[in-house]
Amino acid sequence: MHVQIVNFHLTGIGEEEFRAMSDQLAPAFAAVPGLISKAWLADAASNTYGGVYLWDREASCRAYQASELFNAVKTHPNFADVTSREFSVLDGPSVVTRAATAALTSA
Repeated sequence: MHVQIVNFHLTGIGEEEFRAMSDQLAPAFAAVPGLISKAWLADAASNTYGGVYLWDREASCRAYQASELFNAVKTHPNFADVTSREFSVLDGPSVVTRAATAALTSA
């Protein structure tokens, strides 16, 4: 498994508009090949939003990063200071702590 964390700040829209946009876009993200799950993030106090993506493998994350969908996130006029970080997952202890156990044991 592979984890990607994307963060950004909203500019020109408020949280309500972002939430409505997120509801509309969720099906497009759900259809991305190799995406196990995406947790949508919101911290209104610091104006920080984004997502935690759990990928079946690093190659799926790379394919997403080369996609039009990710480019739309990076260049969206209402998203400022977009960052993307990636992490490998330590399978052994993650299984013990129940982190996506089904995904880990089926990989």
